[in-house]
Amino acid sequence: MAAVLPASLESRRDQMFPALTPAQIARLEKHGKRVRTQQGEVLVEPGGRYRCLMVVLSGSIEIVRPGLSGEELVVVHTANHFAGEMSTLRGAASVIRARVREAGEIIAVDEEQLRAVVQTDAELSELFMRAFILRRVGLMTVQHGDVILLGSRHCAGTLRVQQFLTRNSFPYVNIDIDSDPGVQALLDRFHVTADEVPVVVCRGTQVLKNPSNEQIAKCLGMNPEVDAARIHDVVVIGAGPAGLAAAVYAASEGLDVRVIETNAPGGQAGSSSRIENYLGFPTGISGQALAARALVQSQKFGAVVSIASSAVRLRCEAPLRAIELGGSEVVRGRSVIVASGAAYRTLALGNVSDFVGTGIYYAATQVEARLCTGEEVIVVGGGNSAGQAAVFLASSCRQVHILVRSDGLADSMSRYLIRRIEQSPNITLHTRTQITELAGNGNLQKVTWRTPTGSETRQVGHVFLMMGANPNTQWLGDCVTLDDKGFVKTGPDLRSEELQVGRWPLPRAPYLLETSAPAVFAVGDVRSGSIKRVASAVGEGSVCIQLVHRVLSE
Repeated sequence: MAAVLPASLESRRDQMFPALTPAQIARLEKHGKRVRTQQGEVLVEPGGRYRCLMVVLSGSIEIVRPGLSGEELVVVHTANHFAGEMSTLRGAASVIRARVREAGEIIAVDEEQLRAVVQTDAELSELFMRAFILRRVGLMTVQHGDVILLGSRHCAGTLRVQQFLTRNSFPYVNIDIDSDPGVQALLDRFHVTADEVPVVVCRGTQVLKNPSNEQIAKCLGMNPEVDAARIHDVVVIGAGPAGLAAAVYAASEGLDVRVIETNAPGGQAGSSSRIENYLGFPTGISGQALAARALVQSQKFGAVVSIASSAVRLRCEAPLRAIELGGSEVVRGRSVIVASGAAYRTLALGNVSDFVGTGIYYAATQVEARLCTGEEVIVVGGGNSAGQAAVFLASSCRQVHILVRSDGLADSMSRYLIRRIEQSPNITLHTRTQITELAGNGNLQKVTWRTPTGSETRQVGHVFLMMGANPNTQWLGDCVTLDDKGFVKTGPDLRSEELQVGRWPLPRAPYLLETSAPAVFAVGDVRSGSIKRVASAVGEGSVCIQLVHRVLSE
C-alpha cells in the first residue's frame, strides 16, 4: 500500500520507498540475520530505540504514526522494501510504530552493521541515506503524531520550543491556543490551563509544562545512549558549520568523535533562511538544510552527537581533557575542538529581554516568518545574515526596514545581497540609524529609532537583531588565552609571553589552530581573527583534523 505523500514529495516516491534488487539484498544479508515475523507483532514503538534496518523478504510491515485521533498509516512495506529512517542511523528514539501486517520473514541489520554498510557500499549508502532523509522530511511535513505542542504566538517559550523541534528535524503537531477551535478539549484532556503554555505532550501521555530544551530532548529520546566512561579521540563543542565539518572529517578518518551541542545543529548559519554563496549550491540552501545534511553525514561515519547538552567548564589539567556538562555529566577526550561559535549582540536597552520571542528575534526562518506575515518588520545589522533575513522576509512581509549604524552596506555585505536589497521595492535601508526605544505590553508594539536628522516612532511589532557577535567562551574559564574581545587565540597569534603565562609545556609551538592549551583547538566564529563566512568555518573544521592527528600521534 502506498503512502499518502505531500505534493512536494510525490515526485520522489521511488527514492523515498525504493525496492531493493536481489543483488542488493544478498549483500545486505551478509550484515544481518533472518528473522521470522508474526502477524500483529510490534517491531518498533514510538520512543523505542530503532535498532535495526528491516528488509522485507516476505509478508509485510506497516508503518503508522500514533496521534490524538488514532493511528495514521504512513506506508506498508512489502517484499524487497525496507523499514527504517533517520532514527535508525542516529541510535535515537523512533517517531513511528512498525507492526507486522502479514507474517513473513525479514533481514534485520543492526545499527553497527548498518553503519558499516553505508560506509563501505557506495550504492546502498546513497540509496539508504536519500530514503532516510526524504522519509524524515515527509514526517516533518504532515501535521500528525503523538508529540504535541500547545502554545501561543504571544508566548516567548512557545517560539523557543518551535525553534528547537524544527531545527532538530523532529516531527510535532503545533496547536495554537489562540486560534484552534478544539483547544479547550485538549487542555481539559491533559489537565493544563492556557496560563501554563508552552506545554509539550510527549508520546501522547507525558505532559511537560514550559519544559527546557534538555527536558524535551530527554523525553523524546533525541540523543543516542553513550557510555559515560568512554574516552573519545576528539570532543567537539558546538555543531555549527565548523564543528560539524570537524566531526565529519574526524569520523570519516576513523577517529572516535563526540559532538556536544547546546541547541540545534547549524549555529548562526542554521538560522539563515537561504545561503546563496556557499560552494556547490548555485540555487542556495537554507542554513537548517545545510546543517541537517552535515549532521547526517557525521553520523553516517559514526560521530556521536548530543543535542541540548551544554559545556559549562573545561578542566585545564592535561593530558586527558575533560569537559563538564550541565547536569553533572563529564565527557573526556584526548583532544578538544572548541567550535562553540558566537551569539548575536543585543540592543543596549534595558527592556530588550522583555520582548525576546514576542517581538525580538535572533533568527529569520519559516518559524519566525509565520509570526509577521503581511506586517512591517525591522532588521538590525549590515552583514550577510542581516541581508539574507531582509530578502527572505520581504517575500512575505509588507515592509522591511534595514537599520545600520554605518554609512552603507558595501563594507560588510556581499554584493549580490546588496543588489537584491536595492531592487526590492518593499525593503528600505536606513543608514546611520539605531533603535533608541522599545515599547509594548507583553508583545512589542512600537519602535523608536534615531537618525542624523531626528527620531521616528513606528508601529512595528517585529525586530530581527543580527548585528555583530559575542563569542561563547565563558565555559573555557582561564584554560586558554583569549583576545581583548573574548575570542580564542590560536597558533601564530599567540605571543611568547602569553604561552609563558599559560605554562605551555611542549618544546614545539602551538599548531595553526591550536590554543594555548595543548590538544585544545579552536575553529569557526569563536576563534580570534576568523573570517565570518560558512565556507571559512567549514574549511577550518576540516583542516583542524589534520592537526588533531599530529597531536594524537605525539
